[in-house]
Amino acid sequence: MNATTTNATTDATTDALPRATPHATTNGAPAMTQATTEAASRAGTHATTSAIRPRKPIHPRWVRASHWLNAVAAVTMALSGWRIYDASPIYAGFTFPRGATLGGWLGGALQWHFAAMWLLFFNGVFYLTMSIATGRFARKFLPLSVKSIARDLCDALRGRLSHDDLSVYNAVQRAAYVAAIADLVLLVLSGLVIWKSVQFPLLRALLGGYDSARVVHFWAMAFLVAFFVVHVAMAALVPRSLLAMLRGH
Repeated sequence: MNATTTNATTDATTDALPRATPHATTNGAPAMTQATTEAASRAGTHATTSAIRPRKPIHPRWVRASHWLNAVAAVTMALSGWRIYDASPIYAGFTFPRGATLGGWLGGALQWHFAAMWLLFFNGVFYLTMSIATGRFARKFLPLSVKSIARDLCDALRGRLSHDDLSVYNAVQRAAYVAAIADLVLLVLSGLVIWKSVQFPLLRALLGGYDSARVVHFWAMAFLVAFFVVHVAMAALVPRSLLAMLRGH
């Protein structure tokens, strides 16, 4: 009686246990392993490809080249322009230190000024043409609004303005760069009136005459120098921005 009961219990227990399925275990495990291996292989290949693929530059080569050429031209024109100004000051009693000027004398300063003028002009035309043609100008500098500029300016003064993404300009940067571009255009136009006043009578009239053109040219230069100082200071505070303009990213 006890043996029979024990055997019955054992058989029932054995029947209740899940039966092994050799086919599923044998074939399923390799199938899962193969799928996992293939997935890992694909992930590894994607990661390797992503690591090898060069990052898209923040500033393409043509932007970097025109930026540094413009810097050389603008600095050369400013320093030589100060020497030209000193030869006939607009404001009595105000002149630039001779050691900070370029050219040594009026004739030498004029030669430096005219040489850099052509570089500034053709480089500026190239930059504006490429910026508009590629859509970079609209992407980087637009839209602009007084509200967004005021908001970002307040954040900047409080130290809350992020510089994590160098590919995106905040409203203050966009306004400053657009103003600098407009200022360079004004410098070129007023410079033409000073250089060839007789040949550009309409432009001379729009600027209020030769003497007024000199005043406009002076203050446009002052704005550009102020922009340059702030620009260099910001690059020093955020070194990654300088590296991006040197190597692209």
